[in-house]
Amino acid sequence: MIEIRVLKQFVTVAETLNFHRAAELLHMSQPPLSVAVRQLEEKLGVTLLIRDRGGVALTPAGSAFLHSARGLLHSLDQQISHVRKVAEGLAGKLTISSVSLAGYPRLLNALRQFRQRYPQVELEIKEMPSAMQIRAVQQGETDLAFIRQPAVELRHGKLTPFLTEKIVVALPAEHPRAAQREINLCALADQDFVFTPPQLGEGYYQQLIQLCQSAGFYPRIVQQAAQISTLIALVSCGFGLALVPESVANDSANAKVRFLPLSDATPQAEIALFMLFANTQPVAATLANFLALLDKP
Repeated sequence: MIEIRVLKQFVTVAETLNFHRAAELLHMSQPPLSVAVRQLEEKLGVTLLIRDRGGVALTPAGSAFLHSARGLLHSLDQQISHVRKVAEGLAGKLTISSVSLAGYPRLLNALRQFRQRYPQVELEIKEMPSAMQIRAVQQGETDLAFIRQPAVELRHGKLTPFLTEKIVVALPAEHPRAAQREINLCALADQDFVFTPPQLGEGYYQQLIQLCQSAGFYPRIVQQAAQISTLIALVSCGFGLALVPESVANDSANAKVRFLPLSDATPQAEIALFMLFANTQPVAATLANFLALLDKP
């Protein structure tokens, strides 16, 4: 194993071709420098420098080793610089997941600012159901997740409220009640509904069920779909009605679907979005930088 210190000493000697001058540049005395270069030659089993009364000259092997040593030192400097940038959150990777992206301007604004301020950070963005996000955080596959309320208390990870939004009813544009400005949920007791499967977000699923039960009925679920966008497509085809977050209504451009607020809104008719990330200390610098942007307007 050749020490970095010895490589730097050899390069300085090889570039100056003068032991005395090289020792001055290295802030050391000449005898230890001569010994270090001689020991380097012995370790390599080759002669790197020709020493005579005329001065110092590189052998062909010395020239080749100088090229290699410069490359190694340059690569090391780059790696050290990269490590320092990672420590500061200026480089590295950040993986963010969410149940949705388009409906949340605050999140989108933070993503835009992060990309502009930290271009050397690899930013990976995923959309997936809450249950999958929780597993991804626990397995270290996602740094920051935006999820619905979990059905059970999480033992691992820090859960922080991000925003709260209303639940609205999505119904086909030709539905008899589509022209109303708002709708009473209990009036939909005899309607078919489409839901996301409970295993993809049991807390979210249970909240919608409880909302219907508080209105006096249990929803007749005729179809399930993993993605909210698919639910809206099913609504447009007349499969049934859907209870969705208000952000879905703000983002949807489907002219065949109407979104109506609930006239009998209760605290149960609001759905929260939470941030979840691994409860490790200290928080990774890339994640800390992104969280700071979320707090800015």
